[in-house]
Amino acid sequence: MSGVVYWLLWVLFNGLARLLFRFRAEGIHHFPITGGVIVAANHASYLDIPLLGCAIPRRVFFLGRDSLFPYRYLNWVIQKLGRIPLKTHRLDRKAFGRALSHLKAGEPVVIFPEGTRTEDGTLRFGKPGGTFKVLPVRARWPRPYPIRVIFGQPLKFCKDEDSSFKAFYEKVSVSVMDHIAQLGGVSSPPTKEPSNETDSRANKSCNNGSHNLTR
Repeated sequence: MSGVVYWLLWVLFNGLARLLFRFRAEGIHHFPITGGVIVAANHASYLDIPLLGCAIPRRVFFLGRDSLFPYRYLNWVIQKLGRIPLKTHRLDRKAFGRALSHLKAGEPVVIFPEGTRTEDGTLRFGKPGGTFKVLPVRARWPRPYPIRVIFGQPLKFCKDEDSSFKAFYEKVSVSVMDHIAQLGGVSSPPTKEPSNETDSRANKSCNNGSHNLTR
């Protein structure tokens, strides 16, 4: 039943998005037709989730902060539609386990590497592990700006045997955020490492990929 409701809402939100925001998706041919895939997106507003879902012609699951929807019944409904609540104050093995289960089942899972919405529209540093103008932080109503969802080519990363998992995750995070910035035509977010180290990490990756959500 949740699958039927999901696709009914998908059609409804697609129509509203195209009518109100001249919504369109670019690079959708890069998105895998089958198989599990992690979709990394920048986080600009609460509209990211429904609009990103509208852009993907497959049912997707979203890994997001558990306190995003504080109302009990609304939270239950959203989870049934594909949201995976994540406790951000500690390592949430249950949430990551659910996400991994979806991936193994051949289903897409969306993550937001920045961890939270941007306060000013600029990209934030991606944490290991364009809708801003439409609905910025603290705004009460959406504004009629055109919206694009841009998909990049799939990315793959390989871990060096002599590197730690923490260093590997940081390398992936920096590279993904750089690719998101390139897709959106904006500056890369600040990193914790010097730029020359960042470049060397990106060059060592076994090719790469991310999704970008921008105006």
